[in-house]
Amino acid sequence: CKKSTAKYQMKPTIALFLHDPKCSVQSGNGVMRALGDYYKFKIFGRNRLEDVFFNDVDMIAVPGGIGDADTFGSLFRHNAERVRNFVDRGGCYLGICMGAYWAGSEYLDILDGVDAVQYIKRPGTDTRRPHAKNLPVLWQDRYGSVEPWKMFFYDGCALVGDRSRFQTMATYMNGDAMAIIQNRIGLIGCHPESEEFWYNSYSWMRGYYHRGQHHTLLLDFVDQLMSTKSRQSQKSK
Repeated sequence: CKKSTAKYQMKPTIALFLHDPKCSVQSGNGVMRALGDYYKFKIFGRNRLEDVFFNDVDMIAVPGGIGDADTFGSLFRHNAERVRNFVDRGGCYLGICMGAYWAGSEYLDILDGVDAVQYIKRPGTDTRRPHAKNLPVLWQDRYGSVEPWKMFFYDGCALVGDRSRFQTMATYMNGDAMAIIQNRIGLIGCHPESEEFWYNSYSWMRGYYHRGQHHTLLLDFVDQLMSTKSRQSQKSK
């Protein structure tokens, strides 16, 4: 039985960015469904935030969607610096698929020695097409056990760079990192927040839904990310 460390405390707060379809409601709803028993949410979008908006927030989450450099500029131009400052001050950042891309050097630029790049263009990739598929990955839990899964993928990123500077939580079949934690930043290239209707939307994906097991993986990942923040806060005292 999964026991989240967050359950036995006041629920931490996640500020969730949404602007459908660029940051999709479906991905955001999946995040809330996976984490909602243990975390509470406040939603923000492209409009300029008040300076105090993140004061009661523990983590900023940017889910998947359809986006590129141009959409990042139009959606985040008012708040990108606030997000950077939040991370600099000790807040956590969770990026899934597009949200992971947006942590990279061309966007928020909050990573150290690692960048988010298209997995479909990587050497040894097992897919060259960006469309939805159930992609094999290896996922490591908090106890160090590695399990094979097939996870919803839609043109997700690989996290490449100096592996000594981050903890690899999951890999693709070519060995590239699919999910990492670096300090207080957690990035995932696939979609553990996916829900059953995502799979049923594609004839070749029907019958492959994970029955909520990937939601448990996401919850465990976020708990570990939050514990990283707690450990670093204790060290700074």
